Amino acid sequence: MSAQIPVKDVTPAQARVEAVDLYANREKIYTRAFTGIFRNLRMLGGAALFLLYFGTVWLNWNGRQAVWWNLPERKFYIFGSTYWPQDFVLLSWLLIICAFGLFFITVFAGRVWCGYTCPQSVFTWVFMWAEKVTEGDRNQRMKLDKSPMSGQKLLRKIAKHSIWIGVSVATAITFVGYFTPIRALIPELFTLEASGWAAFWVGFFTLATYGNAGWLREQVCIYMCPYARFQSVMFDQDTLIVSYDPRRGEQRGPRKRDADYKAEGLGDCIDCKMCVQVCPTGIDIRDGLQIECIGCAACIDACDNIMEKMNYPKGLISYTTEHNLSGQKTHLARPRLIGYALALLAMMGLFAWAVAERSLVELDVIKDRVLYRENEEGRIENVYTLKIMNKAQRNVTYLIEVAGLDGLVYEGKREITAQAGEVLSLPIELSIEPEKLPSSTNEIMFRIQSVDDANINNDADSRFIGPSVR
Repeated sequence: MSAQIPVKDVTPAQARVEAVDLYANREKIYTRAFTGIFRNLRMLGGAALFLLYFGTVWLNWNGRQAVWWNLPERKFYIFGSTYWPQDFVLLSWLLIICAFGLFFITVFAGRVWCGYTCPQSVFTWVFMWAEKVTEGDRNQRMKLDKSPMSGQKLLRKIAKHSIWIGVSVATAITFVGYFTPIRALIPELFTLEASGWAAFWVGFFTLATYGNAGWLREQVCIYMCPYARFQSVMFDQDTLIVSYDPRRGEQRGPRKRDADYKAEGLGDCIDCKMCVQVCPTGIDIRDGLQIECIGCAACIDACDNIMEKMNYPKGLISYTTEHNLSGQKTHLARPRLIGYALALLAMMGLFAWAVAERSLVELDVIKDRVLYRENEEGRIENVYTLKIMNKAQRNVTYLIEVAGLDGLVYEGKREITAQAGEVLSLPIELSIEPEKLPSSTNEIMFRIQSVDDANINNDADSRFIGPSVR
């Protein structure tokens, strides 16, 4: 039996600390209703985004849905243009442009994307509105949650969740409608005739919207969104941020409206905590810049309303910069911002050029596995298969030509018509007299050209193989 070694705690009493729970339970945030210019801007922006998202899917173009990502056929329709998997490089460019656009706006005006146009924020505000119309404003909701279950409370909760589920279902159906024509999708869902994948994704996005905007809310912004983590490295002292002016606001304290608060040593902040009560992430902006702040300016509207009632100047909380708060001059034009702007403009220009110059016909040349053969006339013959993809939204007749080798004889169709969006396979044979071959491997080029539109053309390189030339 082993002896136990006695252990004595020699840590000084003043150095001992109590255990701290690193995983505190979430405290529910009850936001108060408010009015103001930034709220109006956010509502206008949200309405425009909702109209764009829910409205575009119902537009028609030449007898089909205007915006439709047809995954089974690998065709992506955007109004008058059809894009194919071969055009995915354009999507990469578009994502890079969006990233640099986000970098630019972050350097200039902080997290305005989060506060005004992020889907998580927009849908969270909609769900908060549903809470207000069914359960009342902040104090009423707090009182309702603390009260025991009753018939009235149950009805209010059912009404709130019904609106949440209704918005979530509409959002999910609209999203899936961009991949499955929405005019057919809706009746198929209600008659249980929709495909399994369509039903699955409608259910998935319903739960995602309901959970993120209804239950997780600020937890998504604070803990799940990577943008909250790396956006701070793009801030500088000239970035516009939502800030409280402590030089003007301190010392805080309540007072009567017409009191000489300066004589009492008080600042303009009356410590009403309205800025905290309207914040969707539940922070106190008076504590300084925080990672939880999404730049929605709700605190600015709330504080300006209080300042107006107290006959104080507005702007105690405002969009400002660290330089401005410290009494220094703000520099709008600075190297980082100019660099992002130039890079963004250059990429947008290149993207516009790439879309404008995008070929509406795709040509691939597949050479037969037999390197070459000698036909009955003693000529060296190579066999190819041309894959012709018509990206235009109309029927096109193409003329096929081959260049690069003198004396080459083309055997096969010279003209071919492809339906809109059709992919054709065309076998052709090329032959040449052996003495006219300069080498055993010869570069040739296939060219395809629309007979009625010179802008629709493409070419592809290949090789003509023959016997070794001595």
